[in-house]
Amino acid sequence: MVISIDVFSDPVCPWCFIGKRRLEEALQARPEIETEIRWHCFQLNPMMPREGMSREDYLALKFGNTDNARKLYTNISGIGEQAGIPFRFDRILIIPNTVNAHRLIRLAGQHGLHNEIVEQLFIEYFLHGMDIGKTNNLISLASSQGLNASEIEAYLKSSEDFEAIKREDMRARQLGIQGVPFFIIDRQYAISGAQEAEAFYPLFDLLVAEALQSPRTRALPS
Repeated sequence: MVISIDVFSDPVCPWCFIGKRRLEEALQARPEIETEIRWHCFQLNPMMPREGMSREDYLALKFGNTDNARKLYTNISGIGEQAGIPFRFDRILIIPNTVNAHRLIRLAGQHGLHNEIVEQLFIEYFLHGMDIGKTNNLISLASSQGLNASEIEAYLKSSEDFEAIKREDMRARQLGIQGVPFFIIDRQYAISGAQEAEAFYPLFDLLVAEALQSPRTRALPS
């Protein structure tokens, strides 16, 4: 059977990276389930300048003092290690505006590569400190995953899908989503936050049972 999973996420959200790993763990435990995953835009920092902001300034504005930030990210690093993610927050110098990263994910979806691009955005940002707000970095990242560099460059330098991304972000907030990751399973059930893999099992099992009782074609929302 095929289950649709709609994920609202932001490439600069460490909990989204952790949530992705936990979803993958849950799916590995249910090999009989096939999924169609669609990634949706939610900007953690919708008012971020187009050129981004230094991480030092960002943390000062958000947390007020470095001790609070240090404690938070130490905790996230520990949880990340348990999920197999060796976070390197020390390498992140810029907190980027993620509109273009979301546009890239949207375009990659048209080529069937959205999961690969989402994964690579997380890896480059959180493990290597790449500024994923810069067009040249996004082109390099996309081409490494098999997308055409010239096509990506023309797309990112245009205004195509810019308003669509803004609308998608607004729609998420209208749906009541206040934080990410946020998962909508089979258009019926929601899981908020980077829950443990076990949080997905009851929903997966329920949907499998429903499918056995009343088989039907499952599709992602348009």
